[in-house]
Amino acid sequence: MGRVANVDWVDDITQDILISVHKSLHTFSSDRPFRPWLMSIITFRKTDFLRKHYSRRGNMQTDLDDLSFQKNHVTNPTHAGEFKDIEKAMNALPDKQRKVFEMIKIKGYSAQEVANEMNMSVSAVKVSAHRTMKKLKKIG
Repeated sequence: MGRVANVDWVDDITQDILISVHKSLHTFSSDRPFRPWLMSIITFRKTDFLRKHYSRRGNMQTDLDDLSFQKNHVTNPTHAGEFKDIEKAMNALPDKQRKVFEMIKIKGYSAQEVANEMNMSVSAVKVSAHRTMKKLKKIG
């Protein structure tokens, strides 16, 4: 099932899973494997629980537009060099790799959207973004 941030949530999620399994038994086919069927229910219930939990925390969210942080503004001068290093590393990337990384990690496009735009497979987009992230992490 993976991990959750709060141990108390496990009981709630488990109860939701058991109810869903009971309600969905008619969808299970004995000629198919049981584990994937069960794991999909577990994944969906956990995701639903976390989505509900975090949506209730709306009062704790901050709109980024309200922050007084301006583009290219460095609040701590000791970190100014780090931004230049990242910019330099990004500029050193091949154009296609940089564009894929910017679209998926900075602009927030889905892997499918980037794949369609760049005429690549979804897995190639994910691999490219992952490798670029690893390269950039070595800088910091």
